[in-house]
Amino acid sequence: MTRAFIAGCSGLTLTDDEIVFFRAAEPWGFILFKRNIESPGQVRALTQALRETVGRENAPILIDQEGGRVQRMGPPHWPVYPPGRAYGRIAGNDPLFQREIARLGARLMAHDLRESGINVDCAPVLDVPVEGAHDVIGDRAYARDPETVAVLGRAAAEGLIAGGVLPVIKHVPGHGRAGADSHHALPVVHASREDLERQDFMPFRHLADMPLAMTAHVVYTALDPDRPATTSPRVVQDVIRDHMRYDGLLVSDDLSMNALAGSLAERAAAAFAAGCDVALHCNGRLDEMDAVASETPELAGETKRRTDAALARTRHIPEPLNVVDARQRFTAALAALA
Repeated sequence: MTRAFIAGCSGLTLTDDEIVFFRAAEPWGFILFKRNIESPGQVRALTQALRETVGRENAPILIDQEGGRVQRMGPPHWPVYPPGRAYGRIAGNDPLFQREIARLGARLMAHDLRESGINVDCAPVLDVPVEGAHDVIGDRAYARDPETVAVLGRAAAEGLIAGGVLPVIKHVPGHGRAGADSHHALPVVHASREDLERQDFMPFRHLADMPLAMTAHVVYTALDPDRPATTSPRVVQDVIRDHMRYDGLLVSDDLSMNALAGSLAERAAAAFAAGCDVALHCNGRLDEMDAVASETPELAGETKRRTDAALARTRHIPEPLNVVDARQRFTAALAALA
């Protein structure tokens, strides 16, 4: 029976132990990193092998392909894409053209991903950075104002969906104020609820129709001073589900990140208790994946409804795309930024 977690793998091909584990644990999906990427043929073979372990042709396979600093697939086999901030600097701040090129860039990325067997992109970033925050978000964000972030984030999400790839809006309810990198430490944000609603929450509210969202490992003292969003029932229910009206599939950020305390089993249990639908574990360590799996429920109820609804968004023929013409147009639009 399929279980509500997403797992990584250790290398370019699956080990015998990974095959045995995935067949037994039946994760809902998988996630790839640079350690798993060598060439188009190798990635296609790996994605096929991953799906074969769980016996589902449409099993989600995720990747972080934002552009800029966060791009797992790159040269020599795939193009370089700019960070999110670049789209807000195109053509003299013409918002309609910026939106068009942000959508086009995402549509091209979807083409790259889908050809390699990847059907979920952990993008767009909807965080709104503030002055003095840690640079972990930085130019990954589209802008420093929530309106531009919402407009360009929606354009990117629509471009991915048009290409048959599911977007994951992140990091809900907002990572832009964090003074630390949650990969290494637990950020604590002291902004008021009013300021959070006005700035940080706004892009997520405007994209509440998106199929997947990823939580932030960040404490917001105005919301829950004791627990980061990923493991906070108050944040998940009061803010994400009620205030933002988000009814899509809620995925935790990587449970192996140092922002979270406790064992991997305890972290997974806390994320599910808070209201996350699916737990994400990225580093490919079998002992840690086994611990996460031990606390992961089978897909059922509202979570099953949400996973089905998300996957249904890709059951269409991708929007037609002349790849050569599209890349030329995309490159020309970004040339002025060089």
